[in-house]
Amino acid sequence: MTGSREVRAYVGALVDAASLLMPEMSFLEEEHLRVILLDSKNRLLGMPTIYVGSAHTAIARVAEIMRAAVSARAVGMIIVDNHPSGDSTPSPEDVALTERLVEAGELLAIQVLDHVIIGRQRYVSLKERGLGF
Repeated sequence: MTGSREVRAYVGALVDAASLLMPEMSFLEEEHLRVILLDSKNRLLGMPTIYVGSAHTAIARVAEIMRAAVSARAVGMIIVDNHPSGDSTPSPEDVALTERLVEAGELLAIQVLDHVIIGRQRYVSLKERGLGF
């Protein structure tokens, strides 16, 4: 018996995650927050947009971000947001959100693998910088 087999993208490294969304998110005029949802083998389950904010901010609720992961049955997630200013330096709010998401993820058995900030053609990993993890 043969069946169709869905092929899903594999996200094995930060560069994979950034390359998925950087072309789209680098030049947005308002801040967007998206999550890359992954299964147990780091295959892509989805990349929903959770928030669209203003030119300066997107207010994110941990519950709504985690709801997307739980609904998709994700076991891993990467948070991605852009800074319309082009400066990919993490804000104190970015770090605080990451800390809350890591805590919530531990309770729900959903690993927050990274939080990536996209600026103009560059990105910053909060995990690589030791911020919020």
